[in-house]
Amino acid sequence: MAREAAGCQNCDLYKNATQTVFGRGATDARLILVGEQPGDQEDKAGEPFVGPAGRILDQALAEVGLGRDDVYITNAVKHFKWTAKGKRRIHQRPSAREAAACKPWLEAELAAVDPTVIVILGATAGQALFGSKFRVGAARGRVLDLGGRAAIATIHPSAVLRVQEPADRDEQYAGLVADLRRAVEVSEKENR
Repeated sequence: MAREAAGCQNCDLYKNATQTVFGRGATDARLILVGEQPGDQEDKAGEPFVGPAGRILDQALAEVGLGRDDVYITNAVKHFKWTAKGKRRIHQRPSAREAAACKPWLEAELAAVDPTVIVILGATAGQALFGSKFRVGAARGRVLDLGGRAAIATIHPSAVLRVQEPADRDEQYAGLVADLRRAVEVSEKENR
């Protein structure tokens, strides 16, 4: 699938992206983590969650006893959408149409990995999977049904990075860890 997706031109995002960034990880993972889209570093490296948000995610996964080898990590959108600001490439939110163009790839990943629990990292991933009315704040703490699979919504790890006050940042991070812990618990319960 990753080789096939490398030539994807289902929307115009491929024109300005360095490459398609497909998911990585255990192909038999009980948890699949779905983010928004690759960032600047991910676009250059060709792997999901290798930048600052990836470091937050790795730390949070470690706190619940998981590593990247235990999960499958992907994004709803497979190309980096950005705008230039000087020499920097600044993230732009993908449109619903762009997310819809990538949905067949995401659905193929879900079918191939067949996880017990889907962890939704942020609003864009949630809207790609559940539709435009999806809100992370309203969905957090509940086990959602996505085509017969359990889904747990949480913030995107980059949300932790955007918080200025240390106490608030710690609270956001603790919430991310708690949501990941909940996903692990649901996964273990489903696999009994």
